[in-house]
Amino acid sequence: MNDPENARRAARAYGLQAETIATLWLRARLYAILDRNFRIKDGEIDIVAKRGGTIAFVEVKARGDLEEAFIAITPQKQRRISRAVNRWVATHPFAMNCTLRGDAIFIAPGKLPRHLEDAFELRVG
Repeated sequence: MNDPENARRAARAYGLQAETIATLWLRARLYAILDRNFRIKDGEIDIVAKRGGTIAFVEVKARGDLEEAFIAITPQKQRRISRAVNRWVATHPFAMNCTLRGDAIFIAPGKLPRHLEDAFELRVG
């Protein structure tokens, strides 16, 4: 018999592992990690990373294949990320002097991570 609680724990563990892989991938590309798992009531940001004058708000999606991961960033998910970005920027005013970008990193078994810059539009302001 499947235990829903165990399934949730396993999915959460897989997601955290994917976020760790994504963080290492970004660091290898000379991004500084500013924040991870920034949560508010109505949204969350997996990774906040900075390189040069750009701050990337990165959504990490781990799925069975890369295409499945890409379509998992729904318009509703984008709105939730944008709400969290607005709160993050409000508490980190230096960010307003940077280019703000909505990136995604897709993780699939047996594949290298795929980093897509400007994967989705942020609604900031």
